[in-house]
Amino acid sequence: MLVKEFMYLLPPELIARHPARERDGSRLMILDRQTETTSEDNFKNLAGYLRSGDLLVMNDTKVIPARLFGVKPSGGRVEIFLLRRISSTQERWECLLSGSKKIRAGQSIQLASGMAAVILSSSGTENWLVEFSGSEPFDNWLNREGHIPLPPYMHREDCPEDRERYQTVIARNPGAVAAPTAGLHFTSELLRLLVSKGVETAFLTLHTGLGTFQPVRVERVEEHLIHSERYKISSETAALINRTKAAGGRVIAVGTTSARTIEYAAGISGDMLASEGDADIFIYPGYSFKVVDALITNFHLPESTLLMLVSAFAGRKFVMDAYEEAISRGFRFYSYGDAMFIY
Repeated sequence: MLVKEFMYLLPPELIARHPARERDGSRLMILDRQTETTSEDNFKNLAGYLRSGDLLVMNDTKVIPARLFGVKPSGGRVEIFLLRRISSTQERWECLLSGSKKIRAGQSIQLASGMAAVILSSSGTENWLVEFSGSEPFDNWLNREGHIPLPPYMHREDCPEDRERYQTVIARNPGAVAAPTAGLHFTSELLRLLVSKGVETAFLTLHTGLGTFQPVRVERVEEHLIHSERYKISSETAALINRTKAAGGRVIAVGTTSARTIEYAAGISGDMLASEGDADIFIYPGYSFKVVDALITNFHLPESTLLMLVSAFAGRKFVMDAYEEAISRGFRFYSYGDAMFIY
């Protein structure tokens, strides 16, 4: 299968660079996989498409303010993008670095409010090992001085609003550098409404990484090497999923991150297992879903692994036709954009 089969042209004005006024105020495209028909509603009316016995599985990862700015002793500016904590005792992180001049191991970087960074080594790729030190706990400093890592296609710097809106209302486990965007549409009130209707909610954690935005650079889909991301599924969540399947309810993945994690952690028979580790499952057309029955998701970038996953779930032609329909009807795309409910 060719990567170019997942290409579409998006007018720049349809890229959502800011969130909707209300979290659940975005538009919702409904895709019926059996009839291959679409309809439109508002996200706040999602409860009308769910039923008692359904289970929403949501990613509770929390986005860290991963973009840091500092200067070298020479005065050159450096941007540090945190990827993954390697050691909390010595506060060492795997990072991306960019600056006006060449970056070398051994260089020091001065950050805001007395925090300092030392570049220890390169991983041999684009990533670097960096150690931070300061007069206060690093996490306290980071939450105050770090910047929200908005996707590059927004073409803007973060603002105070992003501190809240580029975070789901159920975010509680820090570690992501990109938001699980399907979850951004949910409010506490909507979740309570769903519970009152008999819809249960389960949580898992997958720390969305920078690989989410990395383009597929091969010609054939099968040749792409997917990035891995840290995940955890509790025994409680595994039991809820298994109970829902046994009772004939639907397991509804909120976002491609939840879908990937569920399918990665499921046994061959489809039984859900409590586990944690690094998920590196690549889902594209031809994959047979073992657990996920329905999917809530945003509109994704062309030729992306996320669009390939959605196409595997609903069929490539149906999904690509729905994207063209969404473009013609002025839907908002990407992280702060509108949503789909596919069942």
